[in-house]
Amino acid sequence: MYESDKRVVLTLDAGGTNFVFSALRSNRQVVAPIPLPAEPDNLDRCLEVLVRGFERVSSQLGERPVAISFAFPGPADYANGIIGDLPNFPAFRGGVALGPYLSRHFGLPVFMENDGNLFALGEALSGALTEVNEALRASGSLRTYRNLLGITLGTGFGAGVVIDGRLLTGDNGCGGDVWLLRNRKYPELLADESVSIRAVKRVYAECGRAADGNLTPKDIFDIAEGVRPGNRAAAIASFRELGTMAGAGITAALNIVDGIVVVGGGLAGAAKYILPGLLGEMRSRLSTFGGASFPALQMEVYDWETPCERLRFLDSDDGTVSVPGTEARVAWRRTKKTAVLCSRLGASQAIMCGAYALALSRLDAENASTSV
Repeated sequence: MYESDKRVVLTLDAGGTNFVFSALRSNRQVVAPIPLPAEPDNLDRCLEVLVRGFERVSSQLGERPVAISFAFPGPADYANGIIGDLPNFPAFRGGVALGPYLSRHFGLPVFMENDGNLFALGEALSGALTEVNEALRASGSLRTYRNLLGITLGTGFGAGVVIDGRLLTGDNGCGGDVWLLRNRKYPELLADESVSIRAVKRVYAECGRAADGNLTPKDIFDIAEGVRPGNRAAAIASFRELGTMAGAGITAALNIVDGIVVVGGGLAGAAKYILPGLLGEMRSRLSTFGGASFPALQMEVYDWETPCERLRFLDSDDGTVSVPGTEARVAWRRTKKTAVLCSRLGASQAIMCGAYALALSRLDAENASTSV
């Protein structure tokens, strides 16, 4: 979707250290990214960097962009473009009307969202969901998936939900948030404490009895791969536990969303060690006081990254059933299925595609409402 749209949107990758500015047309970057220091401790300098970055991108376009759209850390009132108190951006304490400020300066509509939401939107419209449905059509299946739960594993436990092509934001802008779900292992803690970079480092230190607090998740992954000295079993266990904890949150969310799951983010490179725990939790069972046992999810869970499981997901066991008292038969979807995929676009590209789609869809909706 929007792969052939010729409109240009200014974008930003807003990190705590650097802002990286760019512009998209047809879901592709049309200028080389421009990195500038974020200046998180000084509001005036931070705003000046934002203006300078977007102006430098605009000067290279040769045409006027239709909007500015990007992910920015929360807490935030994204609908009104107001950024709240950010731990990594002390300059924004007390709330800053960033969207209205940029809109007035550039005379353009400005759209902001959190990275989890834009990741999910990008994968739904141009990545994982598209791949699944194309594969289903190629296999002769009549099924189509319209809903997606996008999960980002990195600094924290992020997520976004797309329902029938539309981003679920909620009445308070909290739609799709999973980081505050209850922690499976430590019920008094939030899920984020066990699904994050700091969790991988903590569990490795606990399991491996390691005193080196400077190890990064990449270091721990290299230990798991056997290319760096260390406790390999503890390294694998640290990623598997993260997968199990994430799987518990995904299971809770998926019982509401009922769609495809795509996993991305900085830790997703360790998917080979994360997915076993994640899938195991999604395939777990629950009991009743009477002793009955039920799967934690109504859907059968398939690992898209494993070819044999992907084929089983694509294999249609749908059939027909007769209408009582008649000779008519109607379609019957015998089994409920979901698949877990790793990001098809990469988190950064998915977020940019999501930002592009968010801007164009909002502009199209506004134009449609004013033309009625």
